[in-house]
Amino acid sequence: MVKRILGIGLVMAVTTGLVTVSAQQSEPTPEQLAAQATETRQGLFKVLSYNLGAISGMARGTVEFDAAIAERNANVIATLAPLIPEMFAANDTRSFDVETEALPIIWDRMDEFQEKANNLVNGANTFAAIARTGDRNAILGGIRAFGGNCGSCHETFRVD
Repeated sequence: MVKRILGIGLVMAVTTGLVTVSAQQSEPTPEQLAAQATETRQGLFKVLSYNLGAISGMARGTVEFDAAIAERNANVIATLAPLIPEMFAANDTRSFDVETEALPIIWDRMDEFQEKANNLVNGANTFAAIARTGDRNAILGGIRAFGGNCGSCHETFRVD
């Protein structure tokens, strides 16, 4: 009986503590929102890079060639790439001190930024179709054109 009362008391104390902490939290500041937006965008780019890394590794010979993985990763990139301009448009972080490699001109040239993301989607879809054939030479030949879509955007919108 004593253990049960202590258990109930412990649950009530923890619950009260959580409610108190939650009630004391205020809305995030604009600076905090900018930092969160930047972290989210960087997370997206890490996932994109991870998927492209396996594909480019196949071209360099540092990753074992696997057409199915190349196709899958290209499809992942095609699915995620439309989020790139969406995430930048959702929160303009130019006026905040956030650690980023994104250049401020992104928000001034959002149409061009969107177009580059669309090119990445189209390039990824084209490459996925090539990878689906299983033709090693065609796949390895298609990697450069596909990867060029990333580089094209980096040249314009990313710090060197």
